[in-house]
Amino acid sequence: MRNSSTGSTGHTAPPSRRTVLAATAGVTAVLAASGTAHAATPDDRKLRALIARMTLPEKVGQLFVMRVYGHSATAPDQADIDANLKEIGVRTAAELVAKYRVGGIIYFTWAHNTRDPHQIADLSNGIQRASLSQTRGLPVLISTDQEHGIVCRVGEPATLFPGAMAIGAGGSRDDARTVGRIAGQELRALGIRQNYSPVADVNVNPANPVIGVRSFGSDPGAVSGMVAAEVAGYQRGRQTAATAKHFPGHGDTAVDSHYGFPIITHTQEQWDQLDAPPFRAAIRAGIDSIMTAHIMVPALDDSGDPATLSHPILTGILRERLGYDGLVVTDSLGMEGVRTKYGDDRVPVLALKAGVDQLLNPPNLDIAWNAVLKAVQDGELTEARLDESILRVLRLKAKLRLFKEPYVSQGGVDRNVGTRSHLATADRIAERTTTLLVNEGHLLPLSRRTHPRVLVVGADPASPSGTTGPPTGVLATALTELGFTATALSTGTAPSAATIERAVAAAGEADAVVVGTYNVTAGSAQKALVERLLATGRPVVAVAIRNPYDVAQLPGVPACLAAYSWTDVELRAAARVIAGRVAPRGRLPVPVQRADDPTRVLYPIGHGLSYGRNQPNQPQTPSRT
Repeated sequence: MRNSSTGSTGHTAPPSRRTVLAATAGVTAVLAASGTAHAATPDDRKLRALIARMTLPEKVGQLFVMRVYGHSATAPDQADIDANLKEIGVRTAAELVAKYRVGGIIYFTWAHNTRDPHQIADLSNGIQRASLSQTRGLPVLISTDQEHGIVCRVGEPATLFPGAMAIGAGGSRDDARTVGRIAGQELRALGIRQNYSPVADVNVNPANPVIGVRSFGSDPGAVSGMVAAEVAGYQRGRQTAATAKHFPGHGDTAVDSHYGFPIITHTQEQWDQLDAPPFRAAIRAGIDSIMTAHIMVPALDDSGDPATLSHPILTGILRERLGYDGLVVTDSLGMEGVRTKYGDDRVPVLALKAGVDQLLNPPNLDIAWNAVLKAVQDGELTEARLDESILRVLRLKAKLRLFKEPYVSQGGVDRNVGTRSHLATADRIAERTTTLLVNEGHLLPLSRRTHPRVLVVGADPASPSGTTGPPTGVLATALTELGFTATALSTGTAPSAATIERAVAAAGEADAVVVGTYNVTAGSAQKALVERLLATGRPVVAVAIRNPYDVAQLPGVPACLAAYSWTDVELRAAARVIAGRVAPRGRLPVPVQRADDPTRVLYPIGHGLSYGRNQPNQPQTPSRT
């Protein structure tokens, strides 16, 4: 991958060996054994010796994973300095680790942490340097949400893979393992050592507003296999720690825990059969960390507390019944689901009492940090309880070789991030995920001879992961490169009557229309757009660019594909399927219910057509009326 400008002061030079040794001298003196410094996997005795030397404020800091604004650890833009001062009371990432001695930092696109790979590597090095320069300084565990598909923080030119439901549609555990391996390799090169992926939730509710295509599917067995495979990929080479989320299972909710407090009404038996299997599989695969969910599950704990604050769920079930002794990290403590019942000062204390090890992204770090400190000083929490969690944090840092190799290099970025081989692998995997749901009259593949002029219309949601976008433009460009004359007309998720008229007029000049749909409902203007386009007599191909359930709302469309996300890699694969360059191979990993009767299945799990075999994996094609 080529160098790209960060628009800042340029790339910092990789730290010299002398700098590394000086910065980590206090740590390695304790970890050294038999004259060997930088032990790669120090045992618990040595880690406990580190903990014994820490002050109480330093211990409290190790439990927190915090956001920070800026592309640089020491010289962020003024707007980011202002945001840091307002929200955290510090100017920079370096000041954050110096003041609070945080054990982790999480990267976000909106916090301007992830402009480009070389800048990210510089930021990671700056954070490590700032932390290791402190008295008794420790390496920082840098994390992010790089699920791929619709949730990513590191965009192009890094490699972006299809999301979980697309991988579930592909049905290949080898592909899931490959995603974990390459994603872990690229994140490691950027200095990101903990990834909040894979999603282990079983998405059984089509109305789920927060999980949906982030899940591998609705079958617990299939999801379990994919989760375990991706975890195995991440673990290869101890590059980046994987995180299974969101325990005890966020797949059956119609409420987004970012904005509300979901209640899961599964019985104990239903939880055991539906929600628990992927987490059991992750634990058997040796998962390094598990993220909690801000949901209430009365069958598991009837106290009314969210799982993040539930001792019966996190200690009684996760630790004791499932036998998990790895790291437990909360979902963001700024989400409404965990703040509904208690104040921001009580949430971190109760989470630790429940069995949590890492406190992620509190809305006000000063309040949360001081609340934990006071809880220990007042005797509500013991210092031994903190030591237990800190030991797990340090174990993971040691496993990831952070004590030995805290820094990354620009050469490592070039050798590992967005390589030609990785990008080609992502394209091949995407081709195996595109699912052909409808193909009446063998409309697809579309012929360049009979349908040379293609109009691409539809929804253009903002890019979810730093890809080029917009979706209509990506599809039109891809089809043009495949030999069609394609033009794009963005109509949005809620096209007005005037917009629909413009699309209908443009369709009159085309030989075929491709329409990207995004979460179509019965009263959606997108549905009206498709109906008007069908009335023109032009062949219409629908591409569901998020949820595959759209097909149930489009009974008249002659051809429909599910792409599972509007990222470039999935849209380009859909274009190759439309053009017949590759055959569709995906199979639905979730059932699609009928629009007129949701109790009946329109397309079952496993449904998917292919060219030359326009029949699903069922005896008869289901009725779409």
